[in-house]
Amino acid sequence: MTERRFNEEEVAAIFRQASEAHQNPERQLPAGEGLTLLELQDIGRQVGIAPELVVRAAVSLGQIGNATSRKFLGMPIGVGRTVDLGRKLSDEEWERLVVDLRETFGARGTVRQEGSFRQWTNGNLQALVEPTASGHRIRLSTVKADARAWMRGGLMTLGAAAIATIVAVVGGPVHLSLAADLGIVAAGQFALGAIRLPGWSRLRRKQMAEISARLALEHPPLPSPDSRG
Repeated sequence: MTERRFNEEEVAAIFRQASEAHQNPERQLPAGEGLTLLELQDIGRQVGIAPELVVRAAVSLGQIGNATSRKFLGMPIGVGRTVDLGRKLSDEEWERLVVDLRETFGARGTVRQEGSFRQWTNGNLQALVEPTASGHRIRLSTVKADARAWMRGGLMTLGAAAIATIVAVVGGPVHLSLAADLGIVAAGQFALGAIRLPGWSRLRRKQMAEISARLALEHPPLPSPDSRG
């Protein structure tokens, strides 16, 4: 994660977010290259910007890890974030991550380990640690299963309402009244599932981004030779 390279436009945006009191960096970056998060933090330290502010600014721009999403009928039914650490996650860091997950999501969860694979799960909410060529990758993900169930139930009821409407064409007003009642129920079921999704997805994305930021701060940049005295 700390080896991710930011292009020139992202560098300027991050420093604008990190401090209104400083000018945006004007350094020209070679095409195809950029600065890592550690390099951004080091530059920030030189001009008086705290490293954690740089990380928070990067998070606010969605630059810590890669956000993922799953949709159902255009609605955000699942969210996630994948973070390539570029290094191995130590046992102590894993334990702190579990504590962070429990505090952030307000859930104890279950911890399991199989070889180099680790996971923390609480229902549909999960954090997976997977080995990569450069170290470890962390996958955070969750699905709003109850909302999906309500929306599917609404669609099924709507189907029943459609059938009742067809029957009403032949059977008369009694069946038409049933079709109308089923249509109201279908709309209510679908709304119960859909109305909570935007707020839920925003909260979960924010929580996952903050967890990613705290992982980034596990290894702050080393002091420059000139600052060591």
